[in-house]
Amino acid sequence: MAEALGRSGTLSNGTVYRVGFPRRDLSVTSKDVAVTPGLALGSYVVFARYPDGQTMMMGDLVVTEDELPRVTDALHANGIGQTAVHKHLLDHQPPVWWTHYHAEGDDPVALARGVKAALDVTATPPATEPATPGPIELDTAAIDEAMGSKGTNDGGIYKFSFARQETVSVHGKALPPAMGVTTAINFQPTGGGRAAINGDFAMTADEVQNVIQALRAGGIEIVEVHNHALDDEPRLFYMHFWAHDDAAKLATTLRDAVDAHKVKPAG
Repeated sequence: MAEALGRSGTLSNGTVYRVGFPRRDLSVTSKDVAVTPGLALGSYVVFARYPDGQTMMMGDLVVTEDELPRVTDALHANGIGQTAVHKHLLDHQPPVWWTHYHAEGDDPVALARGVKAALDVTATPPATEPATPGPIELDTAAIDEAMGSKGTNDGGIYKFSFARQETVSVHGKALPPAMGVTTAINFQPTGGGRAAINGDFAMTADEVQNVIQALRAGGIEIVEVHNHALDDEPRLFYMHFWAHDDAAKLATTLRDAVDAHKVKPAG
């Protein structure tokens, strides 16, 4: 699969293979904040193999408005279905879209080639050697305390991941959290203890309003509420958010929103 995609990935818990395609070529600003690839511009694909010999593939591609029709055509020409087209950011330039996709088959290399065909009609840059991340310019201890969990430094972005407490499945196949069925919270340092935050909450229908209310109580803006999959069980809704403020203050509000839905720290 790595050869078909033109870059290698990482294996999580021996079950899920993930490959990232950061859009380092894009200079995107949202509400006057320069958005780094690690905050919100990371295309990816994940693969999981099942005992029946089938491989499930899911992912998300970050594309410009001009690229989107070509990506749609390339995915469908290779038997890959689109499951969402939406936004992760407010008031951003240039216009960027995110499209989720899904496919299953007995040949994971063929699935990977289909994704590569879609990447090839975009300006997504080739892989580079990952740099060792420097220290995060935030009070991460205060953020951890407020979040009730420990974040990780991923290329200069401070990240948290929370898995659903129940099993999530598609077509009767259980989805490990690493397949992307998680609440993801990202902090991008902007100086002076401030951060831009972005990510998404993975919620069941009865949790959506409580999470919205918790976020809005702390001034965090709602970007989108939508699905990432077409036939997941339980039905999950994903809510993207945005704010730019004191990082520890934002973490306190985010913790309230985390507590408003049934998740646990992913590990």
